[in-house]
Formats: sequence, C-alpha cells, structure tokens
Amino acid sequence: MTDAETPQTTPPKRGHEVIQAYLRTLETSPGVYRMLDDQSRVLYVGKARNLKARVSSYARPTGHSRRIERMISETASMMFLTTRTETEALLLEQNLIKQLKPKFNVLLRDDKSFPQIQVTTEHAFPQIRKHRGAKTEKAAYYGPFASAGAVNRTLNQLQKVFLLRNCSDSQFTGRTRPCLLYQIKRCSGPCVGLISEEDYRASVRDAQRFLAGKSTTVQETLAAQMAEASNEMEFERAAALRDRIRALTQVQTVQGINPQGVAEADIIALHMEHGQACVQVFFIRANQNWGNKDFYPRVGEDVDAAEVLEAFIGQFYDTKEPPRLLLLSNEIENPDLMCDALSGKAGRKVDIAVPLRGEKAELIEGAARNARESLARRMSETATQAKLLRGVAEAFGLDAPPQRIEVYDNSHIMGTNAVGGMIVAGPEGFMKNQYRKYNIRGDELVPGDDFGMMKEVLGRRFTRLLKEDPGRDKGLWPDLLLIDGGAGQVSAVAEIMREHGVQDIPMVGVAKGVDRDAGKEEFHRTGQRPFALRHNDPVLYFIQRLRDEAHRWAIGTHRAKRAKSQMANPLDEVPGVGASRKRALLAHFGSAKAVSRANLADLKAVDGVSAALAERIYAFFQDQA
Repeated sequence: MTDAETPQTTPPKRGHEVIQAYLRTLETSPGVYRMLDDQSRVLYVGKARNLKARVSSYARPTGHSRRIERMISETASMMFLTTRTETEALLLEQNLIKQLKPKFNVLLRDDKSFPQIQVTTEHAFPQIRKHRGAKTEKAAYYGPFASAGAVNRTLNQLQKVFLLRNCSDSQFTGRTRPCLLYQIKRCSGPCVGLISEEDYRASVRDAQRFLAGKSTTVQETLAAQMAEASNEMEFERAAALRDRIRALTQVQTVQGINPQGVAEADIIALHMEHGQACVQVFFIRANQNWGNKDFYPRVGEDVDAAEVLEAFIGQFYDTKEPPRLLLLSNEIENPDLMCDALSGKAGRKVDIAVPLRGEKAELIEGAARNARESLARRMSETATQAKLLRGVAEAFGLDAPPQRIEVYDNSHIMGTNAVGGMIVAGPEGFMKNQYRKYNIRGDELVPGDDFGMMKEVLGRRFTRLLKEDPGRDKGLWPDLLLIDGGAGQVSAVAEIMREHGVQDIPMVGVAKGVDRDAGKEEFHRTGQRPFALRHNDPVLYFIQRLRDEAHRWAIGTHRAKRAKSQMANPLDEVPGVGASRKRALLAHFGSAKAVSRANLADLKAVDGVSAALAERIYAFFQDQA
C-alpha cells in the first residue's frame, strides 16, 4: 500500500465549524438550543427570539469572551427545540438548565421551597400551623417566610396574641381536658368548649388581619377592649389583653424592616466578586419583612450581572409563586420578557423594577449590603476549607486535596432498627443534598454486627456508583472515604472495595483512641500502622466535625425509624385491609391487639368485613402467634 493509499483518521469536528453546519437547516423562529460535547454531555442551554440569528453568532471564529470561546471549542453537536413565542423559550430554557445542569450556564444550586403559615378554613375551630409545599388543602396561606425559624418565631408570638390551636383535628376531637398550651396561655381551649365558636372565629379574623398587614387595626381593637375591661373592673381580662398587645409588638420588632410604601415584593440584590456571586432575597408581604435568605449560584468566568440575575430569577420562580413586584439591584437582559413569563405563571401582573431613589432604593441598598457581607464570609470560609482539605491530603498522603469526602456511620440498638448514614463534604463545606440513608436489610446479619452492616452499606453504595457513573466523570465518586471505626471496619470495607474493583479510592478508619476521648483518635489504613495527629491540629478538629456530623445523621435516621416502628399498626400489614376497614375494625374491637385476639365469628360480625377477609385476617394473626 502506497502512502497515497494510507487511510487517514479524521479527527471529529468541534467548534465553530460544527455550529456553522447547522445554519443551513435552522429556522428563524424562537426556541431553545443545546450545545453538546463529544460525549453528548450538555455544555450550555440558551434561548433565542431567532434561532438562526442567535446560533450564527457562535459560528464566527473571533469576537467572543474567553468563556464563550471555551464553550464553542468543546461543542461537537447541537440540539434545537422551536417554540411559539420567546416567552415559552425562556420558560423552557430555565427548566432545561435546572434538569441538565450544564457547566457553562449560571445555575441556582439551592432551590428548596419556603415555609408558610396556614390557617385552615374547613373546621369550626380553625388551626394555625406551619406549611411547606404545594397548596393542596383548602386554607388561607401567608408567606413565604425565609426559614422555618422565622415561621416558628412568628407562630410562637401569634399563639400568645390570638390563642389559636395548633393541634391536629384528631387530637382536637379526642381531648377531654385542655392541654398544656392552654395552661401556659398559648391556646384558648376550644377543644373542651372553653371559648365559643363565635369568639374563636373573631380571634382567627384578627390573626388573618395581622398576617395581611393590618396590624394597626388589630392593636387598636385590642387596646379598646383592654380599656373597656379596665373600666368594668375586669383587671384579669385587661392584663391578658395587655400581654397580647405586647406580644404583637414583639412580632413587629422581630420582623425588623417594615416598609410603608411596599406592600408585597421580593427584594433581590446581587454582589459578584472574584468569579463568585451572592444573591440576597428579602420577602416583603403585607408591608412586613418576613425574612431574607442568601443564595450562591454557580457562575462561570466572564459572566455579567445581567445574565446572572436573569438566570437566577428564571430558576428561582420556576417552582415558586412570584409576588406582584420584584425590586432588583441590577438591570436584567430581558425585563419585559421576564415580566410576561412570571405574569403568565402567577395568573396576574408581575412588575420588575430597579429603583434609584426613595424607600425602594433604600431596601435594595440594604439587601446589596447583606449580599456583599455574606459573600465575604463565604469566601473566607471557603479559603479556610481549602486549607483544611490541603491538610487532609497531607495527613493521609493523598495526591491532591479531596473534592468529595464521604463519611459513613451506623446506628442501632442491639441490632434493631439498624440504619447506615452517609454524609458528604467538599470545598464548600457539608453537601447536605448529597446525604444518604440506608436501611440495613441483610437477613443473614447477626444483630449488632457492625462489620456486616458497614459491608452492606458500602456494597450498595459502590453498586449504585458503578451503575450511575461508570466512567467517573459526573463527580459522584468520592476522593476519600472516612469510616467510623478501627481496623475491623477498615478490613470489612476493604473487602467490599476489592469485590467491586474500586481499590484506588483512599479509605481511612477513624477510631476513638485511648479511653474513647475526643482528641486521641487513631487513623487506620489498609496495610499500614495506625497513627494519630497532634492534639491541637486543625485537621484533627476538622475530621472530628465530619465524624460527628455522620454520627448525628445516622442516629437521627435511626431514631426516626424506631419511632415509626413503635407507631406501626399490625393491621397495616394485613393484605386487603385498607384505611376504611382498619377504622371499622378498630371501632369494633377498640385496639389492634384486640383484633389480633378475636375469633373468626367476631371478625365476620364487623361491618364491611366479608367472610373471606375475616378468614384472611384471622389466618394472618394465627401465623404471627
């Protein structure tokens, strides 16, 4: 074969030439495009009013920022979805970013729902309580609050002021005398008739008026009632009303900033520094500040504030109801488009503004200051964490500072309700969305066999990793395993690692040292002698915190499982016995224990229980005996 006949391997095309090839078939309609690498991983998701025009901008070989140049150079293929409007494209873009998490997009990493206060409306004596999630029940909802703590503080004070119940309907129905909350003047005792339905509903209306921002009216009403009680020589009632007014004032004091000219808004301020960003959100409802929360979206290099803020807003309100007004610290790229998208989601008009003067500008200035200070603290903590991770690498002889540390612990009582827990830590601290719980299922395990439990947990973990990330390119594999235990646990885990072919992952056992004192920990590694760190080494404190967090997570999981097992009803395990038949059986016999002891004739006498089902129930409990 001559040189001319030698086959040439053509490297796969990437970059602007690949993008250029798509222009021939693209339409000018709005839509969403995806840029993929040679492994079909999504690099970037973008929207466009005109797909052809937008994609053509990437086909140029020059004139791009460093980030866009890198993105184009890694692009091996593209995908397109056309939409009817640009607003639809915006919504689709944000959904795809949240699902696919492309590395060149701005990504909101913390997207939990926010708690609210719920006032039920179906019961004669409505209940006030904390609520999180979808509004599936018929009730009045007030929020969002920035945290569960903010809700709990407000509920605590509202109970002092309005004396509304927080017990469940079943608890309410079953009461024969008032509970402790009545004794400490946090409830008016409607469960046992200590307040009339009319008076209780008046208190509910006052609470709802307060939560709707009409606190002045409520205070004036309470003050008038206090004066009336005092004039009629009802000093005990007057003192109770005085205490309620004080509690109401305390709620307003805790809430801090209560703007007069802003009834309902989210105040969103962005601060960026050294390639990191912090977004601070304040929730203003009913002219009251219901707390604030900071977010740290993932941003790349060369990303401007307008792009970060627009991406944050689109992803933040994807699963949340937007308020009537968003006050922003910076302009965004497509404010009119975002207004249309949010208005369509809310079913009413949503406005976006960047105030420059007045009370609204002062609110933005306060949020921006909080964002700047929060980012400074986080950057300081991140620098400290990076130093500690370098110390871990040095202490355990790792090639590089670990980016993902997994720590494992088990919890049980004499082998019962056994669970395993895994916590994860990295450069930004504890990664709580990566924590995992494991119910120990091994039937062949001897109760209390810690080695066997650890082998089961790690075996299940590695099996899942090999299935979900066989190429180890998704960031799911640990750089370091920490096991709570000594040589025995290390040996058990090493055996599991050999079985799964993952012996290249460093693994260290953390054992309590002499007298099981903190500070005397010994570290065990396969084939090496145990060693200890000096007593005041920051790395030792860091390892202790990781171990304690794993212990907290495992024991919390164990307690929850134990509580659930103690509350379990044997009738739940009987095939064919649903909720209605279970209620009928309990109503007839009085308890599950009585059902288990009943004879066949008595079971057949229960309303709704057929002869066949009665025989099944009887046979089930006979087998259990």
